[in-house]
Amino acid sequence: MAELPELKGNMLIAQSGGPTAVINQTLVGAVLEARKHTCIQRVLGSKHGIQGILDEEFVNLSRETTANLEKVAATPSSALGSVRKKPTEEDCARIFEVLQKHDVRYFFYIGGNDSAETAHIINQHARKAKYDFRCYHLCKTIDNDLRQNDHTPGFGSAARFVASAFMGDNQDNRALGGVKLNVVMGRHAGFLTAASALAKVYPDDGPHLIYLPERNFAMGRFCKDVKRVMKEHGRCVVAVSEGISDAKGTPIIAAHTKEVDSHGNLQLSGTGALGDLLANELKKRTGIQRVRADTFGYLQRSFPDVVSATDAKEARGVGVAGVRFAVKSHANGSVAIKRKKTKRYAVGFERVTLKAVAKETRHMPAAYINKDGNGVTPAFLDYVRPLVGRLPQMGRLKDHPLPKT
Repeated sequence: MAELPELKGNMLIAQSGGPTAVINQTLVGAVLEARKHTCIQRVLGSKHGIQGILDEEFVNLSRETTANLEKVAATPSSALGSVRKKPTEEDCARIFEVLQKHDVRYFFYIGGNDSAETAHIINQHARKAKYDFRCYHLCKTIDNDLRQNDHTPGFGSAARFVASAFMGDNQDNRALGGVKLNVVMGRHAGFLTAASALAKVYPDDGPHLIYLPERNFAMGRFCKDVKRVMKEHGRCVVAVSEGISDAKGTPIIAAHTKEVDSHGNLQLSGTGALGDLLANELKKRTGIQRVRADTFGYLQRSFPDVVSATDAKEARGVGVAGVRFAVKSHANGSVAIKRKKTKRYAVGFERVTLKAVAKETRHMPAAYINKDGNGVTPAFLDYVRPLVGRLPQMGRLKDHPLPKT
C-alpha cells in the first residue's frame, strides 16, 4: 500500500461505550507508539469521549511518564472516562471547531460498533469540510460482536470472569441443589454467555443449559429443559444472555424496561428483572421451590485479577497498529483482529473501513450453537479457549465407601 504524505499535527484519543478490563492497554499502546513518530507533536486525551471534545476538556498525555502509563494500562475501566453519545449535526460543527483550534490531525476513538459509527460520522464530516485529518476506530467490546473481527479486546477477560464465576457457582449449586440462573451481558450476540461452558470440568458440571440471543426463547421449552436436567442431576445451573428474545424478536425483558441510550439501544443491564422473571416462571410452572437468580451486570466489564494475558497483549497491539496505520498508510479506518489459520494460535491486525464495522453487529456462528439451542458445541470451545487462558483447577473428593461390618 502506498504511503500517504506525512501529516504533522496533534493527536487526540478518547474512550467510548462500556469499559473493559483491558481498554487502557489500547490507550497506552497508542500513546506510547505516537511518541515514536515526530509527525505527531502532542498527544491529548478527551475526557468522556466526544463529550470532552464538545466541552474542550482535555488532558495532556504527552506529559505522562511511561511508568505511570504502564500502571494505567494494567488498571481496569476507562482511564479517560467514557460516554454513550451519538453526535448531531451541531455537535459535528462544534467538534471541528475544537479540532482545528488544537491542530488535531489524528483522532482515535476506542469503542464498539456504536463508537465506530460515531467515528464514521466524524470522518464523513471531515471529508466534506476537506479537513486533512486521519480518523481511526480502535476496537473493543466484551460482547465480541464487532463485524470484521475474529474477536475483540475486552471479550477474553470478561469471558474469563464469566467462566470463573460459573465454576464457583457450580460448586455452590452442587452443595445445595436446586436451580441457579445467571444472567450474562450480551444484547445481540451470545459469545460472553457461551463462555460459561468453559466452567464444565466434570460431566455433570454446570452450566447445564445455555440460552443465547441467536435462538428464539420460549418459556415453555425453557421450563421443560430445566425439569429434564433436574430429573437427571437433581440440580441445574443455567446461563442466560440478557438479550434473549421471543419468536418475534422482542427481548424477553422489554416489558420491564423502556430506557434507551442515544443510539436507540434498549437498556438491558443494571437490572435483575430478567433473572427474577425467569425464576418466578420456573417456580410457577414446574413447582421447583429452590430457584435462585443472579445478574452479573457490570461486574463482568472491569473486574481486576481475571485479565486474560492474551486479551491484554492484543488490546495493546490494537492501539499500536492504529497509530502505525494512521501515520504510514491510511487516511481512516478501524483496526480489526484477524485470527491466522495456523495450528498454533496467532493473530494479525488489519485495517478495515469504518463503515464495515459501524453500527451493525455480528452474531455467534450457527456452528457454535447446539441443535437444541440450549448449549454450545466443541467448535466454540476450541475458538474461545486461547482467548481466555488457563482457568482455576477444580477437584472433587473421591467416594471411598467404608467396608460393611
